[in-house]
Amino acid sequence: MSNLIRPYNERMMEVMLYIQRNLDGDLSPEILAELACFSVIHFHRIFKGMVGETLKEHVRRLRLEQAAYNLTYTDKSILNIALGCKFESSETFSRAFKKMFKIPPREFRIQAHERINPDGKKRIHYHPVPTHKEIKFIDTDIINQVEIRKRKETMVAFIRHVGSYFDVKIAWDKLCSWASIHNLNSPETEYLGICYDDPNVTPKGKIRYDACVTITAEIEPHPEIGIQIIPCSKYAVAIHRGPYERLIEAYQNLYGKWLPKSGFELRNSIPSFEKYLKTPDQYAPEDLLTEIWLGVY
Repeated sequence: MSNLIRPYNERMMEVMLYIQRNLDGDLSPEILAELACFSVIHFHRIFKGMVGETLKEHVRRLRLEQAAYNLTYTDKSILNIALGCKFESSETFSRAFKKMFKIPPREFRIQAHERINPDGKKRIHYHPVPTHKEIKFIDTDIINQVEIRKRKETMVAFIRHVGSYFDVKIAWDKLCSWASIHNLNSPETEYLGICYDDPNVTPKGKIRYDACVTITAEIEPHPEIGIQIIPCSKYAVAIHRGPYERLIEAYQNLYGKWLPKSGFELRNSIPSFEKYLKTPDQYAPEDLLTEIWLGVY
């Protein structure tokens, strides 16, 4: 394995083994992110990109696979198996189990078939004695081309939006109207979106996003508009072409495929941000052009 890949794979490998060995314990994102030495937000994106499912989906599926194993090879009661899988009752466990395995736990035990891995070989599955051999990360080609750029400290005026990323137009309309009134729109003005949360993890109503325009001097106080500094740093920059609905694929590709092979480390203190080069007010969705900036060192 390449020395450039090894640091990320080793850290994530430890996380995967920790999950498998502690399915009946606390597998909170904070604990696992600390184990991998990533911030929580970066950890979620790297995990999804490397494993192919969110942390929540992965843990829930492994716990159900562990339950299937116990139903097949042990005499534990269904209630004890459910509680061991962190379900509050046998009823909620039975519904989740049936959704995954297509039959209720009791019938599964009676049939005692080898149905531990119902969704193919491309995932990491439960194993009673997990080792590195059972864990294989997704290995596909990197889709986006990524450049390393040095960016100077940048002052921006911004409006904070809390809610779905697909509802940020209200914030942008207010910000652009204000910028136009103050003659801040120029060929040099950058339009940036700071993305603090992963929509796969954070509830839609709590997602934080800052719509930003670059400025060169302090502005007069405004009840809705603030000022912040985007730090000077080295950044990995990927270009996404197409509708915003597909940006999540670009993020997964950047975090889960390019980053582990890059030799760079994340700057956990700097949130990722987007730079909008071609926007919906002038271009069709398939012609939109967006840069994703990720702080690295």
